[in-house]
Amino acid sequence: MVAVKKTPAVKPLKEDEGEEELKVEAELLLPLESLLSAGIHIGTRIKTKDMQQFVFRVRPDGLFVLDVKETDERIRKAAKFIARLDPSKVVVVSARLYGRIPVIKFCETTSAIPVTGRFPPGIFTNPSHKNYLEPQLLIVADPAADKQAVEEASSVGIPVLALCDTDNGFSNVDFSIPSNNKGRRALATIYWLLARQVLRERGMLSVDGNLSASIDDFEVKPSEVSEEPGESEESDVENEG
Repeated sequence: MVAVKKTPAVKPLKEDEGEEELKVEAELLLPLESLLSAGIHIGTRIKTKDMQQFVFRVRPDGLFVLDVKETDERIRKAAKFIARLDPSKVVVVSARLYGRIPVIKFCETTSAIPVTGRFPPGIFTNPSHKNYLEPQLLIVADPAADKQAVEEASSVGIPVLALCDTDNGFSNVDFSIPSNNKGRRALATIYWLLARQVLRERGMLSVDGNLSASIDDFEVKPSEVSEEPGESEESDVENEG
C-alpha cells in the first residue's frame, strides 16, 4: 500500500493560557444556560496535561469543568473545515453506546459516513477490505474509546478531529473540541451544534438558521441503550451531572 503523506487539516490553535471569567456570551451558538444544562462542560476527575488549557475550574466533588467558550469557538472552526470537504470523504466514528445515535444523526444531516459500534480493523489501511474507505477526515467521539480508528487514520495520513474530555490526551489527534464526551445529552448537543454549523458554513442554512431535527432527536434514549458484552456505561453516568 502506498503511504499517504499526512497533511494538516484543521491545525491546532494557539491557546490562550490566561484564566478568564466564565461569562454569558451573546455570540455563543446556544444560550449559556442551554449548554450548561446539557452538561457539555462537565469533565471527569482526571485532567491530562493536554486538556489543562481548556479547564475552567474544579468542582468541590473533584470533577473538572471545561470552558464552554473554548468549546463554542472550536465547534465553529471545525465546522469551517468540515464544510469545505466532500461529505462522502468525512467518516464519523463512535464505539461508545451514547455516541452512536448522535453520530448517525450528524451523518444523516451532513451526508457524512457513520461507523458505529466496533470499528472494523483495516477499513482505512487495507484496500482489499470489503468496507475500505479513503476519507479526508476522521471525526471521533472519544479518542480513547475509538483508539483503533484514530491509530489507523494517523498511520495513513488521515487528519483526526476528536471530542476530548478532561481525561483525554492528544496522541494522533489533529484538532480537539473540548467537551463532555460521555454524557448522553452532552454528546447530542455537541453533534447537533456541529451539524448545524456545518450546514450554515455550506450555505444550506442561514447564519441564524436551525435544523429541522432537535437536540432531542440526536440523543440516545435510555430505552434504546442495550449494554453489549464487555461494554460498560459507568463513566457515561458519571459525566451526566
